[in-house]
Amino acid sequence: MYIFFKRLFDIVLSFLALIVTSPIMLIFAVLIKLTSKGPVIFKQERLGKDGKVFTMYKFRSMCVGAEKDGVYSDNNDVRVTKVGKIIRATSIDELPQLVNILKGDMSFVGPRPPLTYHPWPINEYTEIQRHMFDVRPGITGWAQVNGRKDVEWNHRIELSCWYVDNISLFLDIKILFLTFFKVIKNEGNQNINATVETKPSTETVNEETVNRV
Repeated sequence: MYIFFKRLFDIVLSFLALIVTSPIMLIFAVLIKLTSKGPVIFKQERLGKDGKVFTMYKFRSMCVGAEKDGVYSDNNDVRVTKVGKIIRATSIDELPQLVNILKGDMSFVGPRPPLTYHPWPINEYTEIQRHMFDVRPGITGWAQVNGRKDVEWNHRIELSCWYVDNISLFLDIKILFLTFFKVIKNEGNQNINATVETKPSTETVNEETVNRV
């Protein structure tokens, strides 16, 4: 039952959020266009609900073609533009995903949608790990408030699967509040230089791990 209302909330809130944030998005769209060559919006294929591929939108924060030099970036990455540093630090680069939510590709809260090829293709996820694709992906999620980019991929997926098993209005509200404070503090907004395990983990997450926040 909550899944139905969750989608209804997403539609209403994303529509209102687009109206409220449109002046901010317009300002940064102009700044991005004036300060670096390339499109304002960065489009990227991600894995969504049921493992289906969709196009996710973000404000472009790096120079055009930066992804070919690697997936990860840090605070000193020269590929990040001057405006890009600002919108990344404030998570303003994520605002175009409100359109993804309105379209039904995403939700405000859910497992963060992975790339189609990273950390591995959809067919290399274990049956347990594919459980994270049973709901719409989110702008933020349980893995993001439990370490965000400081967490290795196997553990991120474990946390995402736990969220799917325990999804509720209370949990979503908790995640949104925790996300707000993390954005304010700019915590965990940098990828760790961790290697991705060659074999996806089949371990299940325990209560001590998921309740550390």
